[in-house]
Amino acid sequence: MRKIIFFILFINGSFIGFAQNYEVKVDSLMNLMTLQEKIGQTVMYSGRWDQTGPIVGTDNGKYIREGNLGAMLNAFSVKGTRDLQKIAVEETRLGIPLLFGYDVIHGHRTIFPINLGLSASWDLKMVEESSRIAAEEASAEGLHWTFAPMVDLSREPRWGRISEGAGEDVYLGSEIAKAYVKGFQGDDLSKPNTILACAKHYVAYGAAQAGRDYHTVNMGEGELRNVYLPPFKAAVDAGVETFMSAFNELNGVPTSGNKFTLRDILREEWGFEGFVVSDYTSINELVPHGFAKDSIDAARIGMNAGVDMDMVGKLYHHFLEDLVKEGKVPEAYVNDACRRILLAKFKLGLFDNPYRYINEERENTTKYKPEFLDKAREIAAASSVLLQNKNEALPLSKDIKKIAFIGPLVKDEYDIIGNWAAKGDRKGKAVSVYEGISEYLNPNQILYAKGCEILKDDDSGFEEAISISEQADAIVLVMGEGHHMSGEAASRTNLKIPGIQPELIKKIREANPNKKITLVLMNGRPLNLSNEVDLVDAILEIWFPGTMGGAATADLLFGEVNPSGKLTVTFPRNVGQVPIYYNMKNTGRPIPEDNPKEDYKSNYIDVPNTTLFAFGHGLSYTTFTYSDFRISSQTLNPNGTIEASVTVTNSGNRDGHEIVQLYIHDKVASVTRPVKELKGFQKLALKKGESKTVTFKISVEDLKFYNSEMKYGVEPGEFEIAIAPSSDFRFKHTFNVLD
Repeated sequence: MRKIIFFILFINGSFIGFAQNYEVKVDSLMNLMTLQEKIGQTVMYSGRWDQTGPIVGTDNGKYIREGNLGAMLNAFSVKGTRDLQKIAVEETRLGIPLLFGYDVIHGHRTIFPINLGLSASWDLKMVEESSRIAAEEASAEGLHWTFAPMVDLSREPRWGRISEGAGEDVYLGSEIAKAYVKGFQGDDLSKPNTILACAKHYVAYGAAQAGRDYHTVNMGEGELRNVYLPPFKAAVDAGVETFMSAFNELNGVPTSGNKFTLRDILREEWGFEGFVVSDYTSINELVPHGFAKDSIDAARIGMNAGVDMDMVGKLYHHFLEDLVKEGKVPEAYVNDACRRILLAKFKLGLFDNPYRYINEERENTTKYKPEFLDKAREIAAASSVLLQNKNEALPLSKDIKKIAFIGPLVKDEYDIIGNWAAKGDRKGKAVSVYEGISEYLNPNQILYAKGCEILKDDDSGFEEAISISEQADAIVLVMGEGHHMSGEAASRTNLKIPGIQPELIKKIREANPNKKITLVLMNGRPLNLSNEVDLVDAILEIWFPGTMGGAATADLLFGEVNPSGKLTVTFPRNVGQVPIYYNMKNTGRPIPEDNPKEDYKSNYIDVPNTTLFAFGHGLSYTTFTYSDFRISSQTLNPNGTIEASVTVTNSGNRDGHEIVQLYIHDKVASVTRPVKELKGFQKLALKKGESKTVTFKISVEDLKFYNSEMKYGVEPGEFEIAIAPSSDFRFKHTFNVLD
């Protein structure tokens, strides 16, 4: 029989009513709990064997009955979660419900573009809509919590997990973080279609040395505060309920044992009131880091540093009670951790009804709704970036007699939804590019050859691919990475299109010197396309576009949708330029604009310093012109604002969207500042021939940074300002900030 806990308030022995305040309810419950039961709330185990980290087996039912489990990873579906929840609420002393968490990263059943791709839409509404749909589907299968968004800023294309983030920019990454949190959590967590969001991986995980996953990070506190912390602070400001500590070390201290970042900054400076969960066994990994002498010591360090819940590691379960009794961990820390976890459960309404997320009818009717699939198609198209379009190779005409579609990803349904694709169906629901183009073309217009595999060194399919290319009037190559080649534990030192695909591209061009060739790229990171830009006419970057990716790609290829995406991460000329990003700093010997090859300057002798494709770059089937830049004042007072505006005109022959970007540069400061910083953007819809004026407001708050003494503020002086279509521009205008 299920236990029901009533929270009744007494003052001086007199009954005053039922508690309505969550914090009071938590305190009332905790007064009934033993130390071991409190520790139990800090423990998470996996509902199945899992390969995201070291395999840790459990006897979940036993631990739940003992009150030694507060949350479950990888347990979902109405039946699965009901069986486990029933044990927690009906077979334990206090009937405390479990939290069920899962990696819902870019969709649950309906899969959206990978996060790096979605960021290329520069559309905060779409980001929010995608995570709202993901929350709808995940919550319908009994889930309460997602380990997303990943808000790690990264300028490292070798790092596989760059695919999970929003790119290289602080401002854009912060805005996208807020949109994800709002989508997952909604406006009221007590509604059963909302889930807890989790800002990860705290912190600086995206700056791993050499782009190698889990590797060391070293940086000054100024860079940490100016670059890597702001997206996490934005998530806190948006009301994110949970954080995840990272795998990496930061300046010699592993982040899952780092009191400075977890307690001093997150709790004391930012006032974060939610709970922190470790990444998968990241507390255990304090031992191989050389930061803890053994597992007991690791448990001590993790809790004392501020990690409230141990994901799968078993350390809190086995060692925390003795550590408290021995005085090595303050009991107050355990109480605080338990209180935060219980509070999240109250906010979700699990104490009112532990089965509120468990509903068969909702489970059966929520996933893959037609409106979800329509939105996935729209978002996949908006997230794709037209990198190159020489000779107006795109869009294709539906009246072309023969089009050759060549490549290992033309008919792919498996890789197209990318890594960390939750429970997305890789066979059946996912729409391949071939299926997508079949909506537009008759079968007799389509020629197809796989050509080669993504990685296998087997050119036996080249002959067929070259043959059909010679029969076609236009050629479309669909190539790139496999889904497993980006994401966690998928670092690469070679950024070229993998395998023998580049060789096939070259041979097809040699066989068809005058035909228009389009390269459609499916991948999870910036690639080195320095050869391909000369071999093909058009390059359409679709990332891993998700469930409806093939349909969206066809919409773009045939001009039903005009490309509007723009890069949120730099594409280098080769791996030797890495790290390369738009908002780097000058040196004492910067390259002269009129002589980029001048000796004894900060340049390379074999390639230019410039990018292959810059941050903010993205083409359209129409053209946009910028004119009439205006600034409302040449001076900005400490408490005032100024406005900068520009007129944008669709000067081409198609309707389209343009992403207008605001940049500034602090010319002289007490610490050197980036050469350019994004400070605003707007996405405009413009009919052909239409003009609109875009206006940005700038205040002192937009110009603040941490100086060498870690004081946050703005310094008076001259600033450069520009409104541009990408980061590839030269400043022409200035204003001054007054003291």
